[in-house]
Amino acid sequence: MRPAPTILHLDMDAFFASVEQASKPSLRGKAVVVGGLGPRGVVATCSYEARVFGVHSAMPMGQARRLAPHAAYLVPRFELYRSISEQVMRLLRELSPLVEPLSLDEAFVDLEAGGTAWDAESARLAGVKLRTDIRTVTGVTGSVGLAASKMLAKIASEEAKPDGLVLIPPGTERAMLEPMTVRTLPGVGPATGDHLRRAGITTVGEIAEAGEDELVRLLGKAHGHALYAMALARDERPVVAERETKSVSVEDTYDVDIHDRVRVGVEVGRLADRCVRRLRASGLSGRTIVLKVRRYDFSTLTRSETLRGPTDDPAVVREAAARLLDSVDTTGGVRLLGVGVSGLADYTQEDLFAQAAEGRAEESAEEPETEPVEEHRPTPTERRWPAGHDVRHAQLGHGWVQGSGLGRVTVRFETPYSPVGRVRTFPVDDPELSPADPLPLVAGAEGGEAGQPSSLPRPASLPKSWSGGGGPDATSRP
Repeated sequence: MRPAPTILHLDMDAFFASVEQASKPSLRGKAVVVGGLGPRGVVATCSYEARVFGVHSAMPMGQARRLAPHAAYLVPRFELYRSISEQVMRLLRELSPLVEPLSLDEAFVDLEAGGTAWDAESARLAGVKLRTDIRTVTGVTGSVGLAASKMLAKIASEEAKPDGLVLIPPGTERAMLEPMTVRTLPGVGPATGDHLRRAGITTVGEIAEAGEDELVRLLGKAHGHALYAMALARDERPVVAERETKSVSVEDTYDVDIHDRVRVGVEVGRLADRCVRRLRASGLSGRTIVLKVRRYDFSTLTRSETLRGPTDDPAVVREAAARLLDSVDTTGGVRLLGVGVSGLADYTQEDLFAQAAEGRAEESAEEPETEPVEEHRPTPTERRWPAGHDVRHAQLGHGWVQGSGLGRVTVRFETPYSPVGRVRTFPVDDPELSPADPLPLVAGAEGGEAGQPSSLPRPASLPKSWSGGGGPDATSRP
């Protein structure tokens, strides 16, 4: 473990919900829940105001509605979250070349590798600067943990939530960990926690007191050794800049089981296209196509096909997924479908681009060309207006969907930079109402409202040397 707290862990605060609050003035300070709104939906993220009522991530949406019936329930806007995450990751890379993203809203940074910090004081300043820059550039907040190891930095950022900074001075790690619950340590979930509790072990200090041999007896060799080392604050894992992606996949859960085989095929094709878009966005290709089907009885089947070489051709992936679907019985109904690509590479094999055309030629030779059957043609559907998504009215301007149903859609007209807006209700097919792209959360960013400042405030610069206190928003925990 290094002698200075130069590993930083950033965790954005209730990220999806915070983005929604920043973009919607009427939701600031209110309970907000983001996730799937159907009967099988789950909570992706909720605001701290919603957590007061017992709502938490991964909770069934129906249970969340019972606990917090007056909260705002919104459908995720992943493209917006991804764009804000990219802004945050750029700020992290300005601090160091060694940035290890864990998800859209979480990452480790090795400040020492970037020459940004070399002791506790310079590390604290880098953390304070980062939090200021994130708020300035994105309009949302993050919590920062600083410590001499990855494990401790992550624990520190959790202690800092929300919107804070905690630095663990070297030499105080054991004292800080001892009174904490065993669930604080990485890898200790509900089952392991219960197993330790039945053995009379409830705190990290008691894990250290129990000894390595006892932990190996209770949990097995690998887990016992690892847990004992963590209880002693030992963690030598480096920050790794590039984490190898093993697969790319997408999946959808349906509110009502799909029984129509044609509809299942259409959904698989749509998922294949989404998967390829994600694959291409990462600059990757893959050899193995994977289909996932969860049936009406919760049984889950996976089928895979390995191609001659890696591809990122949507037609190839679509047709491979369709072939895999042919081997799956869906007559009882399907509740979830997924398409993935593994065996990833950063190149494609040229002759695979012809596979789709060849497959289509073989298909047309085997089957006579016929007109589509009328009953299989998609029927016109009502325009969908997902709750929380952006819209624009020809007369009233930019707003967002508060809710829809019974042929009506309710819209609140406001922007991230406006006061709380007024609410209007329209027919779902109102020709003056159309979906819109999200606006930047900070006034003046590209695509922002007219009349706003022309450029963002520049992030604070980091002095080459610094001495003194960390400021009112920085704290140290022994």
